[in-house]
Amino acid sequence: MTIHGHLSELHALPAHDFVPPEPGEEGALPAADSVAWRVAYSIYSDPFPGGFSSLWQSFLETVDTTAVRALIIGSWGEPSEDDSGSVVEQLVSDADRFPALEAVFIGDVVMEEAEISWIMQSDVTPVLEAYPRLREFGVRGGTGLVFRPLRHEHLETLAFEAGGLPAAVVRAVAASELPALKQLELWLGVSDYGGDATLEDLAPFLSGDRFPALRSLGLKNSELQDEIAAAVAGAPVVARLHTLDLSMGTLTDAGAEALLSGQPLTHLQQLDLSHHFLSDAVMERLREELGGAGVDVDLSDQEKPHEYNGETWRYVAVSE
Repeated sequence: MTIHGHLSELHALPAHDFVPPEPGEEGALPAADSVAWRVAYSIYSDPFPGGFSSLWQSFLETVDTTAVRALIIGSWGEPSEDDSGSVVEQLVSDADRFPALEAVFIGDVVMEEAEISWIMQSDVTPVLEAYPRLREFGVRGGTGLVFRPLRHEHLETLAFEAGGLPAAVVRAVAASELPALKQLELWLGVSDYGGDATLEDLAPFLSGDRFPALRSLGLKNSELQDEIAAAVAGAPVVARLHTLDLSMGTLTDAGAEALLSGQPLTHLQQLDLSHHFLSDAVMERLREELGGAGVDVDLSDQEKPHEYNGETWRYVAVSE
């Protein structure tokens, strides 16, 4: 799997690309609070000599930012060469212009613009610090990504998408105080692209002590998916989840057997195991034992391991 399409929505609002209107066409824009505004600058097609900052200024001057509820930040020019630091600075310096902002996603960059491992991120913590009422925050790209532990009273959804998520980021999330957090999604990735988090780093999420409101947990896109599944099988947090997402990784029969022999999972509404390396027999057991109990089990994208030079190779859905 590669990321070919931009986000279609954010915070339950349809995504809308900001294109500066021609003079006299301002009325053609949607209501400021009705869409998730996607602001993206391409050095190949956008006519702004000042780059992303020039496009951003046009956005501020054109749209009623006091009503904007969701912002999607796409390419900021050459995201594989320049990090997102300038974007973070813009968001922070203009925070007073967005009193209604509830959701931000930084890095809605697809493969044709830059592979996920090429996206240069930065310290994104200041965005959450500048918007204390933000409810949803997402970032794509793990290269150069920094996240510092913080307390945020209102954040309900946090997602980091990466082909390799730095362990320091995982540990910082675990050390944060997020009393309202309901959904956490971590694309852990592979060590070749900086995904160096260990099971020990994930332990705080599994204990159930850190985030009392958590109901949806995604520990996904990992080359340690079997080990994660085995840890999840006895994790206290699972009892209060309605959604468990272990998709996009290298899950095999061993991990699935651990889930089936561990604590009951029949209370879940959804168990996502898509992009996996399970046998037909184990898939059928999952359908019978969990699907038969009313759990929506996603077993799509059954993959086959590759044999090369006497070794067996399995791959995550998104790495480079």
